[in-house]
Amino acid sequence: MSGFTKTGTILDQIIAHKIEEVADAKSRLPARELQAKLADVLPPRDFIEALRRDSVALIAEVKKASPSKGVFVENFDPVDIATTYYQNGAAAVSVLTDEQFFQGHLDYLTQVKQAVNLPVLRKEFVIDGYQVTEARVAGADAVLLIVACLSDSQLADLQAQIIEMGMAALIEVHDEAEMERALALQPRLIGVNNRDLRNFEVDLQTTVQLARLCPPEITLVGESGIHHAADVQILAHAGVHAILVGESLILADDRATKVRELSGVAR
Repeated sequence: MSGFTKTGTILDQIIAHKIEEVADAKSRLPARELQAKLADVLPPRDFIEALRRDSVALIAEVKKASPSKGVFVENFDPVDIATTYYQNGAAAVSVLTDEQFFQGHLDYLTQVKQAVNLPVLRKEFVIDGYQVTEARVAGADAVLLIVACLSDSQLADLQAQIIEMGMAALIEVHDEAEMERALALQPRLIGVNNRDLRNFEVDLQTTVQLARLCPPEITLVGESGIHHAADVQILAHAGVHAILVGESLILADDRATKVRELSGVAR
């Protein structure tokens, strides 16, 4: 079960559904059978190394929809989108795999990983080690762990599993209390989500404020609410190494130009 504390918001629905979803997946493909598939998977690419560069690294997200804004792309082609990201300077790709609320799919991650020579993040509401194994079998190089959805013991166990499988754990926080919980894990990679998952409001200053608490040896990622190079410059000044951007890329009239704009900001 999740270490999640109910909030009275859509996050409650997402986690409740995720618990059922994971149970269903385990009944269809038992953990032992899933584990056996690991033998056929190529070694992971180094996600964190890809983010350590002179410019702010762009993790470009493949995202079809969101529960707050609906469908972004009707004729959704994850490989075409990821290829545009790759060809225009993205350092890594994030793939949303939640089906119920974001219309994603784990198959999208596999397709993207096979199509582009970049490390790939599984963007998911992870509550169980089974999902970590799923991610590696699908070809993921990194897995998102959202502090708001997990207990301290779950975070520690899941991060250990992710690292043991050779992947990177992106520990996502939204406030100071969550940052303190994340730092207790001695992580290599922390993401600050400027979007409050409880109400979906966005404030870029969330990353600016929390960056002060993050030691420089930890790779820091700013997430959500990033639309222009000026936004990236604000985060770069705050000490961010990378940004994770979805909607402003997906909705851009010229996706290639937007990728180049957001991936060319010096640190």
